[in-house]
This record gives sequence, structure tokens and C-alpha cells, in this order.
Amino acid sequence: MTGVTILGSTGSIGVSTLDVLAQQKERFQVIALTANTQVERLFQQCQAVQPEFAVMVDEDAAERLEQKIKQAGLATRVRQGLAGLIEVASLARVDYVMAAIVGGAGLLPTLAAAEAGKRVLLANKEVLVMSGRLFMDVVHKSGAELLPIDSEHNAIFQSMPENYREGLAATGVRKILLTGSGGPFRKTPLDELDRVTPDQACAHPNWSMGRKISVDSATMMNKGLELIEACWLFDTSPDNVEIVVHPQSIIHSMVEYVDGSVLAQMGMPDMRTPIAHALAWPQRMESGVERLDLFSGVKLEFQKPDYDRFPCLRLAQEAIRTGGTMPAILNAANEVAVQAFLEQRLAFTAIATLVEKVMQTVSAQEARSLQVVLEDDARARDAAGRLLLAG
Repeated sequence: MTGVTILGSTGSIGVSTLDVLAQQKERFQVIALTANTQVERLFQQCQAVQPEFAVMVDEDAAERLEQKIKQAGLATRVRQGLAGLIEVASLARVDYVMAAIVGGAGLLPTLAAAEAGKRVLLANKEVLVMSGRLFMDVVHKSGAELLPIDSEHNAIFQSMPENYREGLAATGVRKILLTGSGGPFRKTPLDELDRVTPDQACAHPNWSMGRKISVDSATMMNKGLELIEACWLFDTSPDNVEIVVHPQSIIHSMVEYVDGSVLAQMGMPDMRTPIAHALAWPQRMESGVERLDLFSGVKLEFQKPDYDRFPCLRLAQEAIRTGGTMPAILNAANEVAVQAFLEQRLAFTAIATLVEKVMQTVSAQEARSLQVVLEDDARARDAAGRLLLAG
């Protein structure tokens, strides 16, 4: 059986992964589950799948989980902190690692999985945003398999020629068409965006996601981060990636070829599809996803993105063109800004403003080591915090 570790099992991607694995019990064994602070949910998951290990990042949470597991008579062993995450990401009996920890916190355990030569199912886009060249170098050196889980990048992967790593131009690819729904504020009058609430921003019209990712979708920073990620995954420049607003989220992304062909991957907006694809690749397996009914009045709309409405797109493009540690600076500033918005300390429209100020304040340098990346990540967070305090 294939051994699986899920980094971030209590989040939306982790829950969907467990749902897919529950339908394939004869093929996969869950070795480890991890979470940050959600003790009760992780305990329930441990009861259901009985993994060998459970990791809580928070020390107090780990102690509470261990007590509950002992009282329930489970054999699951509890680990804690970053060291615990790295341990279960690189265990010898783990074959696949679902990297679904949100934000920069997922960088080191995902890197550990790649160094150990695992099949890395990458749902954490910040790993490539923060350390794209370093991470891809580790993947190539270790022989790890890297399969994208973001619905857009998974769609691109499915639509690419098998030999795309030889270079997009050499394999007949003209452009990557990266789709995005436009989020809940695609048509909201611009003068009303200042007053939107966290609950409104998290009410995505098509997808069920965590609050941070939902806010990123509402600002379209999510799409900007995905553009950076696509450049690293498919070894191309931002000039070869075009963002397309597609409100229905039925076409998950497309690849345009030099002969005029455009290949698209379509399906219901359900993350279990790319999860099942990556778990089974190069084969296919059931995911439990509802079939796409083409006869139910499905309409497909496409629009160019409005950069006045979504300035975060422009900032992400500037970050990848600047290169070095600037994408890490962008990501760190955005995480601080989104958290401040969720805590109602920052207006929705001020998210992009704060990120841009941090990018102007913190100079980028060559991302020559992981230490340099983490230092600039910390510098950006510090700058964002000071700018927040200054108002």
C-alpha cells in the first residue's frame, strides 16, 4: 500500500484528501496527519483513520491531543512543532506527501518531503512563491515527483504535452491561460470595496476554502501567486502566462499551442478532482466528484482582468519580474495584511496598499539560500507590522 502523509489535514484540502482516500482504502494507508491548533478535528480524524503519527504545531495543542488519544486507546503517536512536521514529511514508509499547510509555514516540511524524494502533492503555493528556484533545484536533485494540486495548475499539467520540461517553445506551447473566477467582488462598485467585511470576502461563489485563501481570491492575490507558481512549475516567464477571468470555474485552465489549438481541462469546481488525479497519476481513479452535466445550461464566460479592481495582480507580476526574494516579500506582506483584514484592523482595499508599501520598503536580494529567503520573509513581516501600527 502507498503510505501518505497529509500536512494540514484539518484544512479544506486535507479534509478533501481524506475523503478521496476513504474511497481507496485498498490502495493507500494514511501514515501521518498534521494540524496547527485544531485539536478536536485532528482527534476525530485520528479516530477515523488511525494514523501512525499525528503532529500539532502548537505545543499546548499537542499535549491536549496526546491526552485525548491516550484516553481513547489509540496507538497514534503524537509529535509537535516544526520538527514533528519535518519528521512525518520524510519518513521512509511515506511515499506521498500532501503539502496543504497554508502560507509560509508549509515551506520547510514541504522542502523536507522533496529532499526525501517523495511524491509531493503541492497545494501550498507559497512554497514556490517564496523559494521557487531553491525548491525546484531540490526536486530535480532528489528525484522527487512534483504534482500540482491547485485546480488551475493541475489543469495546466493535464493539458501540457508529456515532454513540456524540454521547454514550452520547443514543445509547441504558445501560452498558458490561467483562469480565475474573479471572486465575490467581480461586479461590486469600486467605491463600496472599502466597506466589505471579512465574511463577505470569504463567501466565494464557487469554491469552499479556508478564510485566508478566500480573501486572496477576493483580492485576486491568489491568482497573482498562482502566476508566480506557474512560472516555476512550467519553467516559463510571466509573459507566457495570461490571466483569464472565468466566473463559472468550469474550465480550470488552458494551454494554447502554436497551431491554434487550445486544450482545456473542465470539471465541477471540486478539489477532489485534482487530488484524485495526483494520487493516481499517471492512472485515473474515482474521486467522488459529481459529474459535469453539459446539458444543464452551463454557460462559459471569459473576461480580461480589471487591474484597477485587482491591484494585487499587478503587484504579483512586478514581484516575479523583479525576481530574487521579492516574491517572498510580497507573500509575507500579504499574509500580514490579510490577517489584519480578517481581524478587522485593515480595510479590504488597504490590503494591496500595504503590500505595495512593503515592496517599496524592503529591498529584494538574490535568493541564494533558504536562510536569505527566510530573512527577507521576516523583514517583510516586520515592515508590514510597523506600517500597520503607523496607520
